[in-house]
Amino acid sequence: MTLIGWAQIALVLGCTLLLAVPVGLWLARLAQGRLGVLAGLDAVVLRAAGVDASRGQGWQAYLLAMLAFNAAGFAVLYAMLRLQGVLPLNPQGLGGIPPYLAFNTAISFVTNTNWQAYSGEVAMSHLSQMTGLAVQNFLSAATGIALAFAVMRAFAVGRVAQLGNFWADLTRVTLWLLLPGSILAAFAFIAMGVPQTLQASAAATTLAGGEQTIALGPVGFQLAIKHLGTNGGGFFGVNSLHPFEGPSALATSLQIILQTVIPFGLCLAFGRIVGDLRQGRALLAVMVGFVLVATLAIYAAEAAGNPLHIAAGLAPAQGNMEGKDLRFGIALAALFTATTTGASCGAVNAMIDSFTPLGGLVPMFLIQLGEVLPGGVGSGLYGMLVFALLAVFVAGLMVGRTPEYLGKKVQAREVKLAMLAVLVLPAVILGLAGLSLVLEVGTASLQDAGPHGLSEMLYAYTSAAGNNGSAFGGLTADTPWLNTTLGLAMLAGRFGFVIPVLAIAGSLAAKPRAPDGPGTLPTHGPLFIGLLAGVILILGGLQYLPALALGPIAEHVAMLAGQTF
Repeated sequence: MTLIGWAQIALVLGCTLLLAVPVGLWLARLAQGRLGVLAGLDAVVLRAAGVDASRGQGWQAYLLAMLAFNAAGFAVLYAMLRLQGVLPLNPQGLGGIPPYLAFNTAISFVTNTNWQAYSGEVAMSHLSQMTGLAVQNFLSAATGIALAFAVMRAFAVGRVAQLGNFWADLTRVTLWLLLPGSILAAFAFIAMGVPQTLQASAAATTLAGGEQTIALGPVGFQLAIKHLGTNGGGFFGVNSLHPFEGPSALATSLQIILQTVIPFGLCLAFGRIVGDLRQGRALLAVMVGFVLVATLAIYAAEAAGNPLHIAAGLAPAQGNMEGKDLRFGIALAALFTATTTGASCGAVNAMIDSFTPLGGLVPMFLIQLGEVLPGGVGSGLYGMLVFALLAVFVAGLMVGRTPEYLGKKVQAREVKLAMLAVLVLPAVILGLAGLSLVLEVGTASLQDAGPHGLSEMLYAYTSAAGNNGSAFGGLTADTPWLNTTLGLAMLAGRFGFVIPVLAIAGSLAAKPRAPDGPGTLPTHGPLFIGLLAGVILILGGLQYLPALALGPIAEHVAMLAGQTF
């Protein structure tokens, strides 16, 4: 590790936190419908769409509207991918996507997972990329933020039966946040050298005199929303490691900022909506703290390098550079990996399969903690609030009083629903990964034996159920079994978690908001921040310890003993 490396990390995170302040203010105004000079235009758009923003929805109606919208999005995207060969804007002449892969891809983009069992430049036409995948990048991200708005309102008000209007929230987030933000970011990326064209490819003559065909396409705009919406699905197969998606350290830094600024900003927006900025800052402190610790762990593991290479005199001075871009080094790779897996983005600028065992353990564990550190756009905040409810419940048990959070009493119904939400991920991840590791149809996809092969499979289901979409590598994922089961894991990770969360929001919104009393646990200070971090580690991560011990931890011990896989 170097001083320059830490300076890079500090500069990027500092810029993100500064930008999160105005973003958080705008998110709060969007949630409250206070759009200022845009109010007139917003009213016209909603009226044209047939949406009455003043007509609120209870949690069941809000949930049904969200589910119906996403089901329609899945059907449209699936049909587009299957019919790709006969649709326009297909200069490569690509055929339709096979049914299992189309099923997996459609679910992936609708759930904001963006897992890719294909290489984009050789599988997807420009139409599929622009009007299929990129559109869902906007809509799945807007869905997550809309759900966060609904949950925030439940804490801000008392004795109400409505959480807002899903259609109004979805429209406002898309038009007044994601679209302008993506346009600005896209122009910045294009200025840095990212291509934005409808050409299929360009021909080049190499220095050796050979001919090379270089894939091109409308990359810039998709790159912008892929990070701003914490989607992660790249135009190219190697994602941000491709020089057209990551042309410079500046472009890589901007990608890190984009994939974390909305999750950070939502914490600050939460503080404004509930009328106590300290509450939002406490949640933000937990998120930033975990990002820093994870970055440190990855940076240290990769900078230390592989001891077998060191003993053989083969290790580069800067550490383990396998699978990383020499232009960026380990520092930006560590920060990018920590934020992309913690933020439910899934984009990569380094191949996690090539990390040291402990370096690869950290991003997997971040996803397993519940995608709340900082989590996806929207999903990070409402996931964090679920853990906050469990934290005050644990504190209430210790002092012998009914737990409460922001003036809302947390009772048996809310705790049961919160535990149901928290248990969705381990049940799906460990259940499906275990099944795939004992069936030949699953093990046939593994590239490596031993603990490394276990990590490949465990990471795949972790990424799918966590709606992250990053890949460990080394796994042949485009098979009927994996396309189907990973798709089901994405559905459970997104909607199996959201249903109890909205039920909690509906229950809390109906309760009065009482003022703090002398026995109320302060939920904005260091004590609660530490308690919340501990609950996330214990409830979110402890159930994965046996699997991690058999995977990356066992591989690390074997590596120290001179054995590789």
